[in-house]
Amino acid sequence: MSSEPRQQPPGTESAMRRQPDHGEDSYRGHGRLTGKATVITGADSGIGKAVAIAYAREGADVLISYLSEHDDANETAELVRKEGRKAVLVSGDLADPAHCREVIDRAVGEFGHIDVLVNNAAYQMTHETLEEVTDEEWDHTMAVNVGAMFRLCKAALPHMRAGGSIINTSSINSDQPKPTLLPYATTKGAIANFSAGLAQMLGERGIRVNSVAPGPIWTPLIPSTMPPEQVEQFGKNTPLGRPGQPAELAAVYVLLASDEASYISGARVEVTGGKPIL
Repeated sequence: MSSEPRQQPPGTESAMRRQPDHGEDSYRGHGRLTGKATVITGADSGIGKAVAIAYAREGADVLISYLSEHDDANETAELVRKEGRKAVLVSGDLADPAHCREVIDRAVGEFGHIDVLVNNAAYQMTHETLEEVTDEEWDHTMAVNVGAMFRLCKAALPHMRAGGSIINTSSINSDQPKPTLLPYATTKGAIANFSAGLAQMLGERGIRVNSVAPGPIWTPLIPSTMPPEQVEQFGKNTPLGRPGQPAELAAVYVLLASDEASYISGARVEVTGGKPIL
């Protein structure tokens, strides 16, 4: 990974020399999500793309929310359609509250309702000192990572039935904050807390809420937001000695979305390559 080219955030899959594995050739579906209508943010690449592929192969239709990486998003959509499922593409900035509502409105217009909402899109940037973090970047990180999650959940709930599932992507940083990712780590702690609280609030409606806490996962976000020396060492400090691939998280998101997880709510599921979240 030492020769990985630096990208502008949030990065694109096509510019990566070491291509991530999203399960394109490995994931096998078993009908766990047959007929479900799903919304996944940040689904153009990385974890979101892997989840979209898995959901389609499990029988779900997928709305793919993404910022502006049209080539990556179109590739994800083609993989969904290849499975005979409906793929809906919606581009735009989730930092804009109106766009969050647009995403949900489009999903309801296309699917009629929402069974699964995956809040996965995120912004991060590396800084060595707090003084380097501008007010604008702090506010933007909060808006994309936390504000959008709140607004998407709030807009989606009137269109979700008992048995529905909300899955929010947190991070190992929620418990072990990396100082050079301070704004991002702060939002990930908020996501874990929000998810645990919302699970209690929505229990009486029969809607489950969980979060997934990935460790170091090889996605376009890494070479676009970290200096080259950190990219070279990325994931090597885990017990497994390597970064994870997006495909290695897909099964967790499938389980949490499925009826098989009918009594799992308020959980934070860690996928960290052996690094414990205490």
